Parts: sequence; structure tokens; C-alpha cells
Amino acid sequence: MKIAMIIVRTLMGLFLLFASVSYFFELVKPTTPPPPAAVTYTTGLAVAHLMPIVKGIELICGLLLLIGRFATLATIVIFPITVNILLFHGFADPANIGGGVLLLVLNLFMAYYYRKNYASLFAVK
Repeated sequence: MKIAMIIVRTLMGLFLLFASVSYFFELVKPTTPPPPAAVTYTTGLAVAHLMPIVKGIELICGLLLLIGRFATLATIVIFPITVNILLFHGFADPANIGGGVLLLVLNLFMAYYYRKNYASLFAVK
């Protein structure tokens, strides 16, 4: 199970690192125009200046997962962003939902692996 966790942690870290670095350096150019709902959503994020913050969090979490430090924290911090990615692609751009599903599966596996570390969060006092 430990080897599987290392593989999943590395894949998730590389996935997040690639997404954030390609955003900051504009490495990936879209080949087809996005759907109108996706344009509306990304325009709203651009107006509120939220994408650099989200991509910065992705960059930090991706690096933490790659080096293996604070992986438990990075798994929890990136989870809301993962859910948002999945919902965005589910409603606004369903043709490209594969990456969101993969990221969610990797994130859920990491959360399951580190479930003992989260036990104190759910303890009734």
C-alpha cells in the first residue's frame, strides 16, 4: 500500500504542478474555443483575481506532494479545489471532465491512506 501511495502522491503532485506552471507561464494554448458557460465562469474568476490564488495553492500543494512533506495537509487543502474542478467540468465543459475525475480519485485515495491522521478532526469531545 505504501508503494501505491507514493505513486499516487507523485502523480497528483505532477498533475497539480503541471496545471499551475502551465497557467503562470501560459504553456498550453487551447486548440478549440471553450463553451460559453466556461467563458463566463473563467471571466468571473478573472474579474475577481482568484485564478492566481488558486493556481498558487495548486503549485504549493503540488510541490508538497512531490517532496512528501506535509502531504496530509496538502491533501486536505487541495480537496475543495479538486471538487471545484470536477464541478466546473461537469457543468460547463463536460468534454474535458477526465482530468477532474482523475484528480478526484487520486485525492480520495490520498485521503483514505491518511485517514488515521484525520481521526482527531472527527472526534466528539
